[in-house]
Amino acid sequence: MADSARSSLFVTVTLLSCLLGSNALNLLKANAASGNLPSTPTVRCWCAGYPNQTLCSWPEPPQSPPTQYIATYSERHRPLVTKQCHLIPPGSSSSALNSSSSGQLWHCHLEDLKLLTDYIINITAVNPGGSSSHLASFMLEDIVKPDPPVDVRVSPHGFRKLSVEWSPPPTWSNLDIFPLKYQIRYQWENRGTPQSVHLGPFESTRIDLRGLTPGTSYLVQVCAMELLGLGECSNWSSPVQTTLPKP
Repeated sequence: MADSARSSLFVTVTLLSCLLGSNALNLLKANAASGNLPSTPTVRCWCAGYPNQTLCSWPEPPQSPPTQYIATYSERHRPLVTKQCHLIPPGSSSSALNSSSSGQLWHCHLEDLKLLTDYIINITAVNPGGSSSHLASFMLEDIVKPDPPVDVRVSPHGFRKLSVEWSPPPTWSNLDIFPLKYQIRYQWENRGTPQSVHLGPFESTRIDLRGLTPGTSYLVQVCAMELLGLGECSNWSSPVQTTLPKP
């Protein structure tokens, strides 16, 4: 085990001791020895607003005993200097989440991350059966993923052109410092066969789709990505359907 991982594990054990007390911790160790462990959290981390909007999420295990979570993070080269990740329980309306965050997902909000710095995150699940930990490393620049663009508007112009406009995701708060670029996807059917075209990236928030077929219905979506290509493109926006008029 690497020194940084050992240090994070030491911090987790220390937190468990403080939160549960020595008797409860000994009971967890006994249950762990018997194999009655909670499932290891399946954790996904992403930065929806570079650099200050970073979240990790994991599903609530179905049909499991009540489970508590301990979430900490630290710089890889300073593993003993740990911070508590702010836990957000399933169904919360926390301002750290956008409207698409729903369902039985736990979240934690990582604050004050430094640029170009390796981090370690440790999510530990604790229930009467014992404890299990997810331990992973990441760099902020590798997990950038904006939320989808919003307010996508599509309007026909004549018989063969659609104008598409949209707004940046509101969670991307530093647009002047870290601009976004966008990709377009539009889909239709040709004699029952699905067709699709991808365009971009564009820095503009407006584009005209030309050379389309009169009388055809099109589904249009937009995704957003950091201008220099950090991380990955957002999920596609909700599709907007528009039918071109016939001559």
